[in-house]
Amino acid sequence: MKICIYGLGAIGGLIAARLANQGIDVCAVARGATLEALRRDGLTLIEGLADQPMRRQFNIRASDDPAELGVQDVVVVSVKATAMPAVAAGIAPLLGPDTTVLSTMNGVPWWFFHGMDPALAKLRLDTLDPDGRIAAAIPAERVVGTVTHLSAANQGPGVVRHVAGNGILVGEPSGGAQTPRSQAIVAVLRQAGFEIGESASIQQDIWYKLWGNMTVNPVSGLTGATTDQLLDDDYVRHFMSRCMREAAAIGGRIGITIDNDPEERHQVTRRLGAFRTSMLQDVEAGKPVELDALVGAVLEIARQVNVEAPNIEALMGLSRLHAHLRGLYPAYLPGANTSA
Repeated sequence: MKICIYGLGAIGGLIAARLANQGIDVCAVARGATLEALRRDGLTLIEGLADQPMRRQFNIRASDDPAELGVQDVVVVSVKATAMPAVAAGIAPLLGPDTTVLSTMNGVPWWFFHGMDPALAKLRLDTLDPDGRIAAAIPAERVVGTVTHLSAANQGPGVVRHVAGNGILVGEPSGGAQTPRSQAIVAVLRQAGFEIGESASIQQDIWYKLWGNMTVNPVSGLTGATTDQLLDDDYVRHFMSRCMREAAAIGGRIGITIDNDPEERHQVTRRLGAFRTSMLQDVEAGKPVELDALVGAVLEIARQVNVEAPNIEALMGLSRLHAHLRGLYPAYLPGANTSA
């Protein structure tokens, strides 16, 4: 199986290194300092205890021109949602008639409603794909979805550290993971050492993960606080809970039920200790933030299914203004009730 990782960030780098470790034919689309590091030193994976790290290096073929890499069996798209327009513009040389695109992104993806109730097909996600270019370049029929339950961090160009967790859920947008292409992906990821679950409804699993991430990520980016500090403040925790109840109501309108209480989800987050979310790290590094995939798309769905979400609107407004003033979120019309 020929696999290309499009985007060697923390998760993409971890997947690439694990595949390379098993001798699987893996290549990568990379640019800038990351590409230079790969060509000079290879891809470095750090695992193990902080005081006894194990470093391994893997030579993988990489290019900033997908045409040099050729048609693949699987393309793993592992970029921030903000980078998807660039991926859509460049991915064509990697795609043959039977190439599968494995989506490993955070938040609501562009293909979210594919395979769900046909009545939902009319819902649009203009916050994610306003001109339809992503859907045209990567048709939903090509996609197999994932939800990652692991964490990794970049420690410099071409260097990734596995932090915690090892789980990946895999599922077809139409449900289950029993198709030949999904089973082939499940097998190769298990061979690479991941703990793979086969999702009965990948959209349900995406929404449940989003249910927690859509609050702690932007609130941490806005405040600079670690997750334990967010949860220790009653006002902040209760605000996040109100957002989560609204998100649960929105999910209910599209057939996705969440029975948990927000406080139960907060306790899961608390057990992870004091950590800096990915959005906080992006703000500190001056990188564009994924507000549209985590919050904006939720509001867009809410408007289309007639669910009031004033707390999520407040979360989006404060977060986008904070990011926009730092050049991390694109221009928008002040006062507009959209996230674009």
